Amino acid sequence: MRRRSEPSGWWRLGVVVVGAIYHACFRLRFAGKGHIPKEGPAIVAANHISALDGPVLALATVTGSGRGVRFLVAAEFFEHRWIGPVMRLYQQIPIRRGTGDAGALDEALATIRAGALAGIFPEGRVNPTGTQVQRVRTGLARIALSTGAPVVPAGIWGTQRRWPNPGLTLRRPFRPRVAVVFGEPIEPTGDPRDTDDIRRFSAVISEALERQTSLARRLAGG
Repeated sequence: MRRRSEPSGWWRLGVVVVGAIYHACFRLRFAGKGHIPKEGPAIVAANHISALDGPVLALATVTGSGRGVRFLVAAEFFEHRWIGPVMRLYQQIPIRRGTGDAGALDEALATIRAGALAGIFPEGRVNPTGTQVQRVRTGLARIALSTGAPVVPAGIWGTQRRWPNPGLTLRRPFRPRVAVVFGEPIEPTGDPRDTDDIRRFSAVISEALERQTSLARRLAGG
């Protein structure tokens, strides 16, 4: 029987297609893939500097661990004519930003507890500058503390050279270097009902994302 977190046929097809496109458009550099747990519940958390981050993080994760990722994705993408069906096909989790979507969080908790690998961009939105990690929202800490799932911090750099916050741009270099660097898993400690514990763990995650982003920037050539 296929493990819950093992990629489906659609995931495998997506890896081939997206991998071919990304390798053609970028010089990809992945590091620290051994930090991704091969099985069991876990959360990959990354900085967010471009609309291209989701596919490249999924590609780095699945090639490093053989596992598919279920991202928490803004609900408006599910309403898009073309993007919505893709989100549903790959079983992504919709969440309405700024509304405290308890249903989405409940689904995320159930998914992770069942042994899945979840993906989250805890900054919430694409960073307009990318130079410093934005405030990490507390939802990630709540989920990790509630499930006991380790958080694997990941730094991404280079995607903003092709698709910065304003939108797609074509400029030199025409095949920029993109790096994804995974850090050691962070075991959650604290009570998910305690505000202080949530803030403390959020701060730990924020510091880890800063470190990994710095390493990714170095690997991608600044």
